[in-house]
Formats: sequence, structure tokens, C-alpha cells
Amino acid sequence: MSSLTETPAWRALADHCRTTGGHSLRNLLAAGEARRAALTKGLDGFVVDFSKNRVTDETLGLLLDLARARGLEDRRAQLFAGERINNTEGRAALHMALRGHAGDAFKADGAFVDDEVAAQLTRIDRLVNAMERGERTGVTGERFTDIINIGIGGSDLGPRMACRALSTYRRAALSVRFVANVDATDISEALHACRPETTLFLVSSKTFTTQETLTNALTAKRWLTDALGADAVGRHFAAVTANPKAAREFGIKDDMRFAIWDWVGGRYSVWSAVGLPLALSVGMRAFRAFLAGGRDMDRHFLEAPLADNLPVLLGLLGVWNRNFLGAAAHAVLPYDQSLEHLPGYLQQLAMESNGKAVDRDGAPVGAGTEPVLFGQAGTNGQHAFYQLLHQGTDLVSADFIAAAEATNPSGDHHDKLLANCLAQSAALALGRTDDEARARLKTGEAESLAAHKAFPGNRPSTTILLKRLDPRSLGRLVALYEHKTFVEAMIWGLNPFDQYGVELGKELAAPLLGALGGGAEPDGIDPSTRGLLAAIRAFRGVGR
Repeated sequence: MSSLTETPAWRALADHCRTTGGHSLRNLLAAGEARRAALTKGLDGFVVDFSKNRVTDETLGLLLDLARARGLEDRRAQLFAGERINNTEGRAALHMALRGHAGDAFKADGAFVDDEVAAQLTRIDRLVNAMERGERTGVTGERFTDIINIGIGGSDLGPRMACRALSTYRRAALSVRFVANVDATDISEALHACRPETTLFLVSSKTFTTQETLTNALTAKRWLTDALGADAVGRHFAAVTANPKAAREFGIKDDMRFAIWDWVGGRYSVWSAVGLPLALSVGMRAFRAFLAGGRDMDRHFLEAPLADNLPVLLGLLGVWNRNFLGAAAHAVLPYDQSLEHLPGYLQQLAMESNGKAVDRDGAPVGAGTEPVLFGQAGTNGQHAFYQLLHQGTDLVSADFIAAAEATNPSGDHHDKLLANCLAQSAALALGRTDDEARARLKTGEAESLAAHKAFPGNRPSTTILLKRLDPRSLGRLVALYEHKTFVEAMIWGLNPFDQYGVELGKELAAPLLGALGGGAEPDGIDPSTRGLLAAIRAFRGVGR
């Protein structure tokens, strides 16, 4: 693959950006209805407005040329065909099969996977229904009232986000809690809120060796067996893992072990049995609707023309904002409290996938890749960091997400929420000129105050509007961002399905663990780490 920045398509975009000055959103939006109509795309009950981005028809045409030049359509076909598109690990990335129909005929390494996926979904269905009917109980015969999910990364962020997003669909008799941090406070607080007799633990770990997850699982196991005896483990623990031997040794019965495949990455796994907390919380009908929403977006991504393709456009605009307009940060701003965990979930999806400096072949990319992603539910974020978005010195692009219908209708709450969402995106785009700021000065206010009340505007944003936040629309939303991440990766030439960057710290932690307990200091540590290790040991009185 030729160097990204040396390709004719990239150079054409760079020249276009220089000659247009990046465009003025005030001028672009003055085109009125014609621009809005041309740059509003969607599916039934799902609308995406791209019109507040600093692009013209020419910009979009050049971005689409870049997508074709980078082989996006071929790469997309390879993804859905189950080829080993995760080239560094020699694996397919076939999470779409988890939400597919039998007729989709997904293959991994040439073998159909539909039957395996359907079998696991049937087993999930069986457990959910057994618990709903009270047939699956704890060792004392009492119904389960609490689920504690133990995982980290994708085994935590995905189901945590989805359970919160669909909390209004939650079965009242069942509470779901999440434990991820190896800090004992996390597991201690969860256990304190539960009774051993009525708690079911879900341990999600593909390898069943993840340090944080296994540490928390062993603590939970001790808590349970101290109260109910060793035989309780088989009734109160389930696992999602590709390591059945380790799960059995832990004490988990085969009928409570759910499979996950090497072609499912952790941050793409909420559609699998990793989503058990969601299925147990909202029931199988809602869980299947969530899967159906993901498939809706899959088919759209695979079949819609590039110029009308939501993930393609969202990804290409991400590249435009990052590489040509210079936005080194991107804000995800859901105007729905139920989506409060979405920014955290998307941080992993985007930054772990595309936070890389070398391409698929190990060569330097030569251009900026994933921007820093952050966000918070509106309107809370308005009183936290929007000041920087509006008047800061660095450009930050943004996605606004809202639902037309309220999750919890109550008076005029939702109208005020939506009014703020619409107003903030408009303010970022249009700003306020110096003259407009001076015209708004109150009698007696100093002329110099106008500079503080002026807003540069011209800050690009996209608005995603749902009819309502329900299981199907959530599935569409999550899959939209999955495919957006893939599109960006293909433009930058990255493999978005590995994550070697998380390994070095883990490797360095292992020898330090023994030293913290009084063992020998590991060889080769730097002076700063050696000093901190000594300070910790001194505070603890170790070695005296």
C-alpha cells in the first residue's frame, strides 16, 4: 500500500482544504433547505444530519475518491466474507455474524458459523427463560435477584453501556451490577449490596486468565463459599470464555459456560454471550431486537452506495476533521441520561482500535490517526467542558445524539433537553461575531467585554437523531460506530482489531507485584519507578 499522504486522492483533499480555507459554516448553512436535505441521511426512525460539517459537494466527492483509492469497498467485502482481516493475529473479525440471520451465511476461514452462533443464542434464551420462570435458582432454592458481571474492557464496557441505555426495559425483579477494576473497592461495594443466596456471577474473559477479572472472580468465589459452601459455585457462577478447562477448574459447570470465538474481539463482543447481563436484564425479546438493530446497520453498511452510507460518511468526515481541519479531539455528546456510558464505551472502540501509529504492514502512517475521544451526557457536559468546545484554542469536532421521544416523559423535561441539544450544535456552527457581541452589550458594560462574548463558531458537528431510544435503535447506533471505526481504519491503513499497546504495562506489572509484597526488586527498572516502589514499601513498613 502506498504512503497515505503521497496518494493523489490525499493530495487532492489537502489542496482542496488549502484553497477553500476549510469553508465557513455560516456561509454553507446559508444555502438553507437544499444543503440540509442533501446532507441528511438515515434509516427508518434513525436520522443523521451531516450539514454542520465544513464540507461541500466537492469535499465529499474527494473524500469518496479517497475511500475508493484506499480499497474501502474491497476491505468491507473481506470483512463480511470472514477473511483474516485481522492480519497481525491471523483472524477474521466477524462480530456481524453474532447478530446475523441464518440466510446471511457468514463464514470464518471458509466454515459456516451460523449454527454455532444460533446454538449459543438458544442457550442464552434457555437461561434467561429459566430465571424468569424461577426454574434456575441458587443453591438454597431462592430466586436470583442480583447479577454481578465480572469482566474488564469489552467484557465490561459493552454490557454496562447497553444495560444502562435500556434500563427502562429492565425486569424489576433483577438488578445488574458491574465489576471491572482490580481495586478491591469495586468488588467490595458490589458484594455489600447483595446476598450470597440470591446472587449470580457472570465471569467474562476469553482467556480466563485476565488478571483483573480473575482476581475479582476469586474474591467473589470466597465470599460465596464462605457463606454457602463450595458446592454453591456451580449454581451461582456462569462464564463466557474460550478456555473451558480453566472455567471447569474454577468450578463452573459446563451448562453455565458460554462460548466466544477468536473471531470476536472484546470491544465487539456485546452481541455475544458477553451480552448476557443485557439479556437477563431486559429479556430475550428486547435482546433480539438489539441484535436486529445491529443487523440493520450491517446490511446498510454493506449494501448502501458510499455516498448515502451512514458509517462511510461518518468515518470519512472523521478523517476530514482529524487530518485536514486539525481536530485532535472528538466529543460524543448524548442528550439522553440513559446513554451516559456511551462515550466511555466508544473510547475503547475507537481509541483501542485506531490509536496506532503504524499501518497494517508496520510502516509509519504518516498522518494523525484516532483523535482523543471524550464526552458526557447533556446537559451535564454543558456545565463542565463546553466552554472549551466553544471558545478554546483547539478545534474539537462533535457528535450530538438525541431521541425525539422521551425515555421517561415528565412535563417539559424532554423539550428542554432537546432545545439545548439543538442550540449547542447551532452555537458551535454559527458562533457570534464581534459586531454581534458588541450589539448585545448591556448599558454600562465595557466595550472590551465584547471579545469575551464573541464565539468563533465554525466548529463541525454531526447530529444523530433517533425516534426513540429502544433496543433496536441502540443496536443500530452501536453498529454505526463499529463500522465508522472500520472505515477510518481502512483510510489510515490500520488494523483496527488488535491492541498490542495494552500489553507492555501488563508485562512490566508482573515483576513489580512481587516487589510490592517484599520480594526482590526487579532488574532494569528506571529510577523514577524504583523510587516510587521504595516509597510505597516505606509507607507500608515493608523490609523494616
